This record gives sequence, structure tokens and C-alpha cells, in this order.
Amino acid sequence: VQLQASGGGLVQPGGSLRVSCVVSGDAISGYAMGWFRQAPGKEREFVSAISPDGSYTIYSLSVKGRFTISRDNAQNTVSLQMNSLKPEDTAVYYCAAAYGVILSQIRILQEYEYWGQGTQVTVSS
Repeated sequence: VQLQASGGGLVQPGGSLRVSCVVSGDAISGYAMGWFRQAPGKEREFVSAISPDGSYTIYSLSVKGRFTISRDNAQNTVSLQMNSLKPEDTAVYYCAAAYGVILSQIRILQEYEYWGQGTQVTVSS
């Protein structure tokens, strides 16, 4: 299973950006999909996740209300719409896939077996 993230870039505070992840090698319909981020000098942290059928989504407190995760199982893609971006959202954003994870564990980084290469998001004026 390979994940390819794209869509990062430079945006001003208050702006919007959409990052996407295309998965190849297997159908994502059996996988929970997550987004994590890592800022310089910090540990990788959970941002958002979505259940295999898309019926359940969860967000970190720092992005709740501003970010929206979605998936298209027919296209084998997952996306993260980021609005009202803040400088503290600056990080490398990683998509990840977890097979068979229970929903109570969906925020846990170690539950994800497959990872994309990351895409840089920079929020700065």
C-alpha cells in the first residue's frame, strides 16, 4: 500500500488549503484513514481521522471546527480541507492508513501501518 500526499503550500493566516492523499495498492474501503502533522522540533501529532465507511470522523481540539476530513472510496482518496489557518498549523502533514483499527484507537499514531511522504503546509504572512 502506497500513499501519496499533495496540496501543501504557503498560505496567509486566515486562508484555506486542501491537502489530499491518493492510495494505491489496495482499496481503502477497509482502512481507517488519518492525518497527522509534525512541526519542526516537535513530535508527530494526530490531526483528524475517518472511519472506513466515512460515517465517523474525529478531530484534535486544535483543529476542530476549522478542518474537515473526507474520503472517496471509489477514487481511493482522502482529503483534509483546512480553513481559518493559523501560523501554528505550520507543519508537514502526513496521511496514514490503518486496517482493522477500532474507533476508540483511531487517534493513535501507532495503529497506522502505512504512511505517505508528507506535504508541507506553511501559514505565514
